[in-house]
Amino acid sequence: MASDCSALPTVVCRQTLQEVMQRMAARGLESVNVIDEHGRTVGRCTWRMMLRAAADGLDRSMPIGEVLTAFSDKWETKQEGVCAAMPMSESDSKATNELERLRRELEETHRLAETMKTVLDAAYEGVVVVDEDGVVREINRAYCQFLGIRREEAIGKHVTEVIENTRLHICVQSGIPERGYIQKIYGQPMVVHRIPIWRDGKVIGAIGMLIFQGVSEVYEIFRRLQELSREASRKEKKEAKPQETAASAPKGIERIIGRHPSIAAVKQMIRRAARVPSTVLITGESGTGKEVVARAIHEAGPHADGPFVSVNCAAIPESLLEAELFGYEDGAFTGAKKGGKPGKFQLAHGGTLFLDEIGDMPLAMQAKILRVLEEKKVEKVGGLYETKVDVRIIAATNKPLEDMVREGTFREDLFYRLNIIRIHLPPLRERKTDIPALLAHHMERMCRQFGVALKSFTKEAMEVLVDYSWPGNIRELVNVVEWLISMVEGDVIEREHLPAYLSTVQPAVSALPDQGVRIADLWKEMVYQSERERIAAALVAAGGNKAEAARRLGIHRSTLYEKLKKYGL
Repeated sequence: MASDCSALPTVVCRQTLQEVMQRMAARGLESVNVIDEHGRTVGRCTWRMMLRAAADGLDRSMPIGEVLTAFSDKWETKQEGVCAAMPMSESDSKATNELERLRRELEETHRLAETMKTVLDAAYEGVVVVDEDGVVREINRAYCQFLGIRREEAIGKHVTEVIENTRLHICVQSGIPERGYIQKIYGQPMVVHRIPIWRDGKVIGAIGMLIFQGVSEVYEIFRRLQELSREASRKEKKEAKPQETAASAPKGIERIIGRHPSIAAVKQMIRRAARVPSTVLITGESGTGKEVVARAIHEAGPHADGPFVSVNCAAIPESLLEAELFGYEDGAFTGAKKGGKPGKFQLAHGGTLFLDEIGDMPLAMQAKILRVLEEKKVEKVGGLYETKVDVRIIAATNKPLEDMVREGTFREDLFYRLNIIRIHLPPLRERKTDIPALLAHHMERMCRQFGVALKSFTKEAMEVLVDYSWPGNIRELVNVVEWLISMVEGDVIEREHLPAYLSTVQPAVSALPDQGVRIADLWKEMVYQSERERIAAALVAAGGNKAEAARRLGIHRSTLYEKLKKYGL
């Protein structure tokens, strides 16, 4: 007995195969009636038919009426054109199972898409997504309401046609995230985030977010922060510490710039290491930011209120290293300071001691360090008694300690005592997607520090900087940024402004382990000499008037005083 076809849902013959498949998957339909423009039934589509269409590679944009025609020779039809059932073969059974799997995948995709759309529309913040060409691909209800448009009016248009004063298309080109920027829309200042979307080392789009519906809420937050700051200042006046940094300086995890998966893993390790007092060993090439990570661990942990003391084991002569670390008593040796001196371990009591370049520590000193780590006591040079210390130890090296242990140049017992929590920092060439953010961060920081106008990079300049291998890692990047600030007169850094060597192919870094250090030192010296000459020339032109010289240099007078002291002018 034939089923009642009139009870089935209907689709119009001009609807595409893709649209019909999506509708059937979304509503869990086994079949639908196909009607023409006059409402007459011309056929029926079933899941078997959908599978055959997919198996035959039919264009999913084909109207469903044409699909019926294409299958007219393969399907037996009734008088009214309704598709009849066919005997099910073994291949048809497999095909049906495959179609069921595809149907479930379509349903899951549809549910996910609906969930994401619901989340976006429920968000208080406005959200817009653009592709690599700056074309709007998604925009949520909050943004549409603010702009006074419908979603359909924005989708498919270039973002500059939808949002005034936007820089999302520029964010796509540069790959530099812009967080907390002020953007005027309809004359109203808005706080926005612009975040590039990276995939396989390329920017494929960007997300724009309206964080506040106007800046009045920001002012309210500032007011609350000021109240907290005034309260904190009253406490700080009682217990002021000269080594404390400005409240605006990044702390803890915020010190680590980057979103690459390898850096995300490092941040996770920092959070875990900060919770416990265990010794941490940080490894990585020179210039990767080992001390920055050490400070982040210190500031995120229970010792954050204590001092952070850093010692470069390679920079102190072997004969003085023991006295530097453990301190000495009055008259302990010729030239000893009267009254003695506390060592770094004592200065770091209640805080963190960072032993940089631990791989360069002499074997004799390694034994003494191991004893301190195990007993938590130090004895000054020339002293008669031991002093108990509560110190968190973080060590760092760019040398392969495992190889040094096998060669006998590093104590095995000390290595295992240090290697409790191991954090390895990847070189910059392995996290190229973070280069634009690092350049932007250090450019903004140094321009603010030097009192000069903020400079930006063109797309062509950024491409060169991202492609460069950076053998000196972040240290070299910072030196290049400082050189560009000193040498480039305008506010935009073009490709031709970059040093020529940045565009050349770099040799393998593994073959030249010290190359990054040499290049970084060379750049530092170039920046030093260049800036010193500029300041000296400005002083001569101003006739020795420091206020006039600062004006000519475009920096604040207090900044000039700091540089005069730095360069001995």
